[in-house]
Amino acid sequence: MTYLVDDLGEPVPLEGPASRVVSLVPSLTEAVEVSAPGRLAGATDYCTHPSALDVPRVGGSKYPKLDRVLDLAPDLVLANSEENRQEDVERLRANGIPVWVMAAAASVPAALGSLRRILTQAYELDEPEWLVSAEEAWREVRPVRFHAVVPVWRKPWIVLGRDTFAGDVLRRVGVANVYAASGERYPRPDVEELRAHLSTDADLLVLPDEPYEFTGEDGPDHFPEAPYVLVSGRHLTWYGPSLVEAHAALLEALPKP
Repeated sequence: MTYLVDDLGEPVPLEGPASRVVSLVPSLTEAVEVSAPGRLAGATDYCTHPSALDVPRVGGSKYPKLDRVLDLAPDLVLANSEENRQEDVERLRANGIPVWVMAAAASVPAALGSLRRILTQAYELDEPEWLVSAEEAWREVRPVRFHAVVPVWRKPWIVLGRDTFAGDVLRRVGVANVYAASGERYPRPDVEELRAHLSTDADLLVLPDEPYEFTGEDGPDHFPEAPYVLVSGRHLTWYGPSLVEAHAALLEALPKP
């Protein structure tokens, strides 16, 4: 029996390399399937990558069907402290299922470090090439070219605030988040406050297509004077192999000088 600890310091008792895993986090699903194909026993309905993944589905991340997870008899469940509920993690552990909870990463290096631990410790893999490539791509922090408001939801409006992975992603490609000094990780300003920022200290509106699917209509409809860009939510918020392509894709999406 190998006793590992997850990002929150909780024990993860494994009898060997994880070989029958249920992932409750879409980006972790992609990371483990790319790195160790065939070891996933189940994933959420929102685990869209790799696109050819064919495993039983267990509902959503926030409200997974735990009986379905238990029926799959996994030797490990992967979760995230921000995306999954503590009560679900506790129920799985109470049923004898080891759960590795990844901390909500505040930066690209923190996310990649967590992924390295999962893959090399729980899976006992060598360091995957995509992880090394992602670290190289994201090592540099570019000079600030834009100051942005970054909504992630509407009805109500929710924006990126302090200490978020997506905020660090943007900062590394030269986009400073005007809510980075907020007291909250995900503030809920009203539309008038957002308009005030976009007329004073922000010169860009960044609209991802997930978790809320923003479109070209959302910018002009609510912020008609604000320059905006549409970006892939996967490139902005997913930690894993998508980070290799995300750097160039986000730079390409930004307004040109």
